[in-house]
Amino acid sequence: MNDNDLLNDRRFVMVSSTASAVDPDGPTEFTYRESGGIIWGDYTGDTVVHGRFVGTRDGDRLEITYVHLLKNGERAGGQGGSRIETFPDGRLRLVEEFQFAGDDTQHVSVCAEVLPS
Repeated sequence: MNDNDLLNDRRFVMVSSTASAVDPDGPTEFTYRESGGIIWGDYTGDTVVHGRFVGTRDGDRLEITYVHLLKNGERAGGQGGSRIETFPDGRLRLVEEFQFAGDDTQHVSVCAEVLPS
């Protein structure tokens, strides 16, 4: 998977996470930007008021650092690595292993691409 700017302008919703329950009616939504293997974006929903991430993509692997403000007023941040997979219908799925700063617990989340309507 070496397409230039593969993730640019793609949106994903979280479908599962070991860090928290996912609200199927209002899951966290991520918007990705990419230019030359540099990725960045933002996210909101579920328990997050606003979040940002920045990182790199090399083939089907992402490495990111993230920070967000929770609806309870707390802040959280950390780092993660994602694997890009492709659904049979061509949509992408991101399987991310991540850790919050100051916590050694490894979490896993899965996000599915939302196609434009």
